[in-house]
Amino acid sequence: MDAMNVTFTSPGTSKNRYVGIWYNKDPTKAIVWVANREKPITDSSGALKVTDTGVLVLVNHNNTVIWSSSTTRSARNPVAKLLNSGNFVVQDESNGNTEDFLWQSFDYPGDTILPGQKFGRNFSTGLNWGTTSWKSSDDPSQGNFSYQFEIDGYPQLVFREGTTKRFSFGSWNGIQFSGAPIFKNVSIYRYVVVSDEEELYFIYWVVDSSIHQRLQISLDGFSQRKSWSSEDTGWITVSHLPADDCDYYGKCGAYASCDTNSFPICNCLDGFVQNAADASGGCVRRTSLSCNSSDGFVKFSGLKLPDTEGTWFNRSMRFEDCRILCLNNCSCMAYAALDISKGPDSNGCILWFGKLMDMKVLTAYDEDIYVRMAGKDVEAVERQRLQKSKKWKQKIIIVVSSVLSFGILILCLAFIIYRSKKMRKKGMIKEEREIINSQHDEDLDLPIFDIDTLTSATNNFSTDNILGRGGFGAVYKGVLKDGQEIAVKRLSQNSSQGFQEFKNEVACCQTSAQEFSKATRMLHSSRGKIVDCEKGKLLDWPKRFLILNGIARGLLYLHQDSRHRIVHRDLKAGNILLDDEWNPRISDFGIARSFVGNENGAITSHIVGT
Repeated sequence: MDAMNVTFTSPGTSKNRYVGIWYNKDPTKAIVWVANREKPITDSSGALKVTDTGVLVLVNHNNTVIWSSSTTRSARNPVAKLLNSGNFVVQDESNGNTEDFLWQSFDYPGDTILPGQKFGRNFSTGLNWGTTSWKSSDDPSQGNFSYQFEIDGYPQLVFREGTTKRFSFGSWNGIQFSGAPIFKNVSIYRYVVVSDEEELYFIYWVVDSSIHQRLQISLDGFSQRKSWSSEDTGWITVSHLPADDCDYYGKCGAYASCDTNSFPICNCLDGFVQNAADASGGCVRRTSLSCNSSDGFVKFSGLKLPDTEGTWFNRSMRFEDCRILCLNNCSCMAYAALDISKGPDSNGCILWFGKLMDMKVLTAYDEDIYVRMAGKDVEAVERQRLQKSKKWKQKIIIVVSSVLSFGILILCLAFIIYRSKKMRKKGMIKEEREIINSQHDEDLDLPIFDIDTLTSATNNFSTDNILGRGGFGAVYKGVLKDGQEIAVKRLSQNSSQGFQEFKNEVACCQTSAQEFSKATRMLHSSRGKIVDCEKGKLLDWPKRFLILNGIARGLLYLHQDSRHRIVHRDLKAGNILLDDEWNPRISDFGIARSFVGNENGAITSHIVGT
């Protein structure tokens, strides 16, 4: 794709032959320029030559000229070159200026505009750098669609189907085209628009040379920006115009604006009403013009400027003089600034004399247009807008007040919740302290180990010794120096449990130290962890019944037969340990509750358990 080819080609299924240009590594051979698009060679002959005067000529088998370029200068050593940009040029090699061309294909575009190629008009030479579609996929002669700067009035970009306007990109206002405010320089490409007394043209180039783009007018009537993706997908359409219903020329008729975000999409300008007498639609003034000093102007913002065909313009006039000039001419219907690069009303003047056509709502737009109306309508529109503004301000005040009220309510609720959590936390701390104090004098009759003993017994809390994990932390298998096996619970830094749960577990388990001791010496994992595809085969139905029966007997003991009636509150497979003979033991009493004597219930401060 880095270079271009120029050679004879037969597009589509056609047997006609043309001199064409396409990207070197494009397997689709999408043709970007054709020399003899209106007069093909009808046989297998043909030759492209450069004459001594620097003119390119295409001849057939009998040396008849089929197509030729032109030049107004003579050359001593003319040569033809195809540049990597796709520009086919003729230049004088004896001239050291590599940019001085006797002729170039970029001055005569077909249906495609390439990066670096001008699209517009040269008022001095009369060159028209516009595009025209192919007639068909295998016939590159001029088709029915054209796209160019039209200069009957202030120049504007117009897309036509035959002689009918299909779409208008609008006029250049010093910043952007009036019909395309989103047309901006982006990271992929850059563009420049030159607008002066001699030339008006648009030119773009791609920032990354590895990205290939082209602007093409399609056979079905769209201006498309295409980008090369890969050999698998080829050329893809990145954007196209017209893009929506409001892009089509004159969609809503005279003195109306089109807005795809409203329903209906067509609405009369302020001060105008629907034209019931015209079946084609459009709007008319409420009050006829008086053509005297009682007439005035109403400013409209955020609109694409109307069709500029037949307008008058002056690039150097002060904008302050534009209003007076329009008011003193009974045929003048509206006026606007020509160049807004230094502000909405900065420089120049453009006047409209016919019906205002092809306006579209553009929300991100900076240009204003002043429309002529009868004095009474000017006052009515200003009064109506003032009322709308007041209502809008009232709505804003209501919305802001509602948001503020809602925000204050949320803050109050958040404060209440914070206070509630803080008080609940204080209550839990108080409850924990009461439990600790109540158990402080109890003789737990349990051995106490220092950290060195537990570290040695668990092989420095090795991961190989982990029996399981819970909300408290990991449980490690350990062996004391006398050979006694123990289970050691180690509180995790991320644990939601703490000293209270530990004390609670000890308190609940002290009623049966022997049972607790056995539970800590379980060699098997929990029931839930061994029931997998392989170990599950060890559990036949008699073993399963033995385990379930043992769990039930354990719960019965805790609920009725132990000195403290205990509700476990976290009974799950992970808290059931099995010994070598598959006898179950209930473990992990961190969140259990006990009731003394004849108690059969208690109040808990927060919801826990499974």
